Amino acid sequence: MNKKQLVEHIAKEAGLSKKQAQKAVEAMLGGITRALKKGDKVTFVGFGTFMVRKRKARKARNPRDPSQIIKVPARKVPVFKPGTGLKNIVK
Repeated sequence: MNKKQLVEHIAKEAGLSKKQAQKAVEAMLGGITRALKKGDKVTFVGFGTFMVRKRKARKARNPRDPSQIIKVPARKVPVFKPGTGLKNIVK
């Protein structure tokens, strides 16, 4: 499912226009993005948690030249951890 399909699904299920559903989806995604940017967790009980994790700096091989070792800097990455409810449904 892509964003357009999600908007259509929400519009149909909630009885909203596609324009209203699109605003709702964009507001939700924007809220999650801003929270992660601040370093906060976003938790939906039964669904899962969005969070930011820190990756350590490491050394890796250059895929174009395997004999060359390059340094990969430390960075923050967004992560989603599914909740128990979601895990049980997908089983």
